[in-house]
Amino acid sequence: MDTFRDDEMQTSFLEVITVVGFGIEAFGILVIIIGSGISTTTFVRTYRSVEEGVAYKKYRKGLGRSIILGLEFLIAGDIIRTVVVADSLENVGILALIILIRSFLSLTLHLEAEGRWPWQKDSAP
Repeated sequence: MDTFRDDEMQTSFLEVITVVGFGIEAFGILVIIIGSGISTTTFVRTYRSVEEGVAYKKYRKGLGRSIILGLEFLIAGDIIRTVVVADSLENVGILALIILIRSFLSLTLHLEAEGRWPWQKDSAP
């Protein structure tokens, strides 16, 4: 009887973790959508009132930052779902590949948005 209850608890735990992982990923997508909307709205409001190119640079920076933050949540959701729920070596390999691709995107977007690598000090005061 206890074995049945343990299996039921384990199944419930895995279901909760799966939902939490998907929830974190959904939040990451929401961050990207909202950040993109805010960046676009700000760009449309300011592009005629500032110097040429300034609004575009701010737009790219804001858009890049929202994508980077969203990617961080997507990676976190993947890690939670894959490590806790799917414990096969194949799934861990797929997770590693996904994290590698998303981390590369995050680094290159950071370089594009900030003009420096994440580990470099900010030169502007």
